[in-house]
Amino acid sequence: MARPTGMTVPSFAVEHNVSTSDNHGRHLPARLRAHCFHLNRPRERWLSAAALPLGVIGLFFADTIETASAQSPQVLDPIYISPPKPRHESRHAASKPTSDARGLPRRAAQQPATPAAARPAANSEPPSTPLNSNAVATSASRLGLSVHETPATVEVVGRQTMREQGYRTTTESAQGAVGVLSGDAAGAPGGFSMRGFSFGEVTVLYNGIWIGPQSITSRVMDTAGLAQVEFLKGPSSIMSGLAAIGGSVNYVSNQPTTGPIRNELDGSIDSLGSYRTHFGSGGSTSVPGLDYRFDVSSSKLSSFIDGDDQRLDDASGQINYRVSDAFKVFGAIEYKRDDGHAYWGTPLVPAAFAGPFATNGVVAGTAVNTFTGSVLGPLTVDSRTLHTSYNVADNSVGAHELWLRGGFELALNSDVTIRNQAYEYGAKRHWYDSETYAFNDASSLIDRDRFFVTHKQQVVGDNTDLVWNSGFFGIENRFAAQLQVSRNDIQFAQEGNPDTFPADSVTVLNPDPGFYGVPEPNIRNSRLDDLAISVEDRLKLTPMLALIGGVRAEDLTLSRDGINFDGTIPSGQPFTKTWTPVSYRAAATLEPVKGLMFYGLFATAYDPAAAGIFSVTPGTSLQLTSARIYETGVKAVSSDNRAEATLSAYDIERRNVYVALTNAVSTPAGEVHTRGVELAGAIRPVENLKLWGNVAFTQARYGDFDVWTGNTPSNVAPFIVNAGASYRFDRWRWPVEIGGSVRHVGQRYLFEDDLARMLPYTTADLFAFVDIPGRDLWWQGLQTMRVAFRVRNLTDTVYAAWSDPGYPDQVYLGAPRTFELSASAKW
Repeated sequence: MARPTGMTVPSFAVEHNVSTSDNHGRHLPARLRAHCFHLNRPRERWLSAAALPLGVIGLFFADTIETASAQSPQVLDPIYISPPKPRHESRHAASKPTSDARGLPRRAAQQPATPAAARPAANSEPPSTPLNSNAVATSASRLGLSVHETPATVEVVGRQTMREQGYRTTTESAQGAVGVLSGDAAGAPGGFSMRGFSFGEVTVLYNGIWIGPQSITSRVMDTAGLAQVEFLKGPSSIMSGLAAIGGSVNYVSNQPTTGPIRNELDGSIDSLGSYRTHFGSGGSTSVPGLDYRFDVSSSKLSSFIDGDDQRLDDASGQINYRVSDAFKVFGAIEYKRDDGHAYWGTPLVPAAFAGPFATNGVVAGTAVNTFTGSVLGPLTVDSRTLHTSYNVADNSVGAHELWLRGGFELALNSDVTIRNQAYEYGAKRHWYDSETYAFNDASSLIDRDRFFVTHKQQVVGDNTDLVWNSGFFGIENRFAAQLQVSRNDIQFAQEGNPDTFPADSVTVLNPDPGFYGVPEPNIRNSRLDDLAISVEDRLKLTPMLALIGGVRAEDLTLSRDGINFDGTIPSGQPFTKTWTPVSYRAAATLEPVKGLMFYGLFATAYDPAAAGIFSVTPGTSLQLTSARIYETGVKAVSSDNRAEATLSAYDIERRNVYVALTNAVSTPAGEVHTRGVELAGAIRPVENLKLWGNVAFTQARYGDFDVWTGNTPSNVAPFIVNAGASYRFDRWRWPVEIGGSVRHVGQRYLFEDDLARMLPYTTADLFAFVDIPGRDLWWQGLQTMRVAFRVRNLTDTVYAAWSDPGYPDQVYLGAPRTFELSASAKW
């Protein structure tokens, strides 16, 4: 059925309106989706790679970074494989990517690879620091710099942190980063909000490879197979190309190690009925030079919402083979599958309807009914609906994903190293649901829709890196270059008949789920060919002062075509568009005292203005947005690595931004301007005590926007605080560690009109675990076993955790108090 716009478009907007067909798919707001969807054309494979050193760049500003360790001829530089994610691109905005993943994938995959020469040997990890700043984040720089040396805000959530803090999914890993919010919107799970930007404005990478906008490709993802999650804050297109406005998140898979074979087995259950199991093994084989890593996991994530659950299965493996000290090869494969039922949010109702069942402290304000355009309010969440699903009985979501990667590392001499990685990624995804729920004040029923989307995606690419350590008039210099080529094909099928678009109404309490009905699909095909050349250089002028700079030149060609459910050809298709953006980074670092690093940074990024890359059509703005960041900060770590702190201040401006008002109309919002301060610290004052905390202040505003100038984008919290502590009692026969954490998130808005507010909330978690040494275990050969107990949301707080602005009448509630028991063993 044709969707009512759900809101009246102000007459002023007509002058600036641009027709926007968001062909992604289903996660657009109901009012946007009727015209959204994309499909891929025939896929082709092509790989190519060759990299040449491209010119040294020295730039102004402040980023001091010590030269990374010299190449280790013994280690094969890991090239990461990771599962893709589904999602829908959101109807709402060009400026504000929504969580709809299924909509469309985006440009060619990319992988920022850390130069082999700059990377430490796999088995020689430096001693950890409280904030993990000695880790190397391959998505932040190809120069092989540690987090401490990198002139930007980079945070690495390592495997130990994920294990101790109980981060089961990549969405939960955001709690380990400063000022980052995350949520599992059903159409675009695993979404992030950083520095005033969210959904598709934050790039998600898999082992450094880009497979499309987060709002289209992301899935719920278990952390069992991950070595670390890297957060790079602010515009950073030089590393990952399109869409890295708020920053990027990189998932790094477990890597092979050299040495004795080590195995691990772990599992958990919780009071909601969720369970997780994982087995991992890695080490050196009997074949000299051949190392491996293998992981297999299976889990069921049960929700507090009736009928909402997901099954996640993953199997991955990688082998590294050292042909000689100068030449290594590798191969990797990963298969992922997820399926289940989705929670699309809890509908907001007027307080007058809820009466004594109205909840306090969850939401406030007013909202516009997506279907009728009527204004609802004051808003609340009815406590009788805290566990209610409004989806159809036969709803289904799922995906199958396969990664293949292979490549080599060749040290031409002690100063020059070449690395190559070829990869192929394929995915099939689907969503069949009722997604939009809006309270009808005339009937006191919940109006709802039906929507389905399927994806078929294939990404093929090749990355070649060169790292060159040299001198420049006697000054230490490191140069890195990368050539990236890729093709990203995606086909979308989605509900298309505006005259029979299924919809109905159900009661607020005990709704009859009903069934989906007969889908009538539109088809859209999109292909994105990407060729990119990037260079980085670090010139260390003195032992204290270093200049770091880089440039990325990219050639992006988008081709689209399709066919409607009735056999007609979509308006303006087929069509082809080419962009040739250039992005920069200029920085300097100053380390007057060892361990105390000051830095300054300027960087840029770009993205399509009026839609995600796979939603662009001739009727929309074909321009790219431009974003830039100014940032300065300081990083400090004590000489004994027991205390660490970081402080950063930034100013980001994104111009040429559009915001979707309906599924067919966008209006220019001019710009989004964000500024903020982030502070983090951690200390181990005595051997067994850990203390940590962080705080982020963010101010984000629309500017030059006829309607909403001065408004705050959705899912942006002005104030976020995290703190935690733990103490280990190690004088007992079985060491015991007890700890906890507290998280406070400030007020956020549901949609760009700032009418509905998600109120501040505070949650707390507690945990305790005991480590049982192998000598006390019945299983021969066990090194240790850990048994842990965890309480999540200790105070059983009811709170609004996340929103998808494409669905402005509903919110995603946070999970209630949950108890979890887990055990893990190593041998």
